[in-house]
Amino acid sequence: MAETFDIVTRVAERSDALSQAERKVAQVVLEDVAGAAAASINVLAERAGVSEASVTRFAKAMGCRDVRDLKLRLAQAAVVGQRFFGANAANGQDGAGETIDRIADDIQTTLQVHRGLIKPEVVRRAAGRLLSARMVYAFGMGGGSSLMADEARYRLVRLGRPVASYQDAVMTRMVAGTLGRDDVVLAFSVSGHTPELVSACEIAREYGAQVVAITATGSPLAALADEVLPIRALETDFIFKPSSSRYAMLLAMDVLATELALLAKPQSQALLRRIKYVLDTHRGGGDRQPLGD
Repeated sequence: MAETFDIVTRVAERSDALSQAERKVAQVVLEDVAGAAAASINVLAERAGVSEASVTRFAKAMGCRDVRDLKLRLAQAAVVGQRFFGANAANGQDGAGETIDRIADDIQTTLQVHRGLIKPEVVRRAAGRLLSARMVYAFGMGGGSSLMADEARYRLVRLGRPVASYQDAVMTRMVAGTLGRDDVVLAFSVSGHTPELVSACEIAREYGAQVVAITATGSPLAALADEVLPIRALETDFIFKPSSSRYAMLLAMDVLATELALLAKPQSQALLRRIKYVLDTHRGGGDRQPLGD
């Protein structure tokens, strides 16, 4: 399709300029996008109480070639799920109760699920790769994954590991082209399908670099990785809160960083003490102040 646009937004925005019959079609479409996508022209006309010609005129008014084109665009829009449409979003099962309770409960559920998914032996192998790496490159794109790439840098630098983080699609490709067998890419992606990230990791593997991925099992990114710390997206019908998958990635990263510290315990202990010393002399504070967290 040469031109792509969000058909649902277009229907909502143009409804007031339509004829009375076309507005009836628009109402039917907005009430059930998936249903409208699956319905034939005569069924749509019947649901709206208008003629088939009115449905055709409605499709043209929306910038579609014909009703078939309209139905195709509606089907594409419906892929995101009915929980994002109209009353479905407002009436999600998680819509009751205090906001803080909904979010806290979701975080706890996510942590409990991933406590069972993360296998100690996999964490130890992944930590061993980071420990022996000449350089660790943390890649992440999108919201939570971009933050996690920087989080990896914050965790590992305290342990004396050479590490850098990259979120830009072009830069990750450039960096990947410079890597070798002694380098490790630490890749973050909840879905494991982000094309730019997968491509960068493919390039890194082509040049012999190792890949440790915090991502969904069975994904293209997971297939490229030497070690996978699994992430499972647990999104609910309450669409208004941020994704809880960020906490799953944080859990995986904290476990990985802690295991890395334990693999080189004497060196880690010495470095953490030095960090504590330079921070305390700079800012003051008690013995339980965090180490730059």
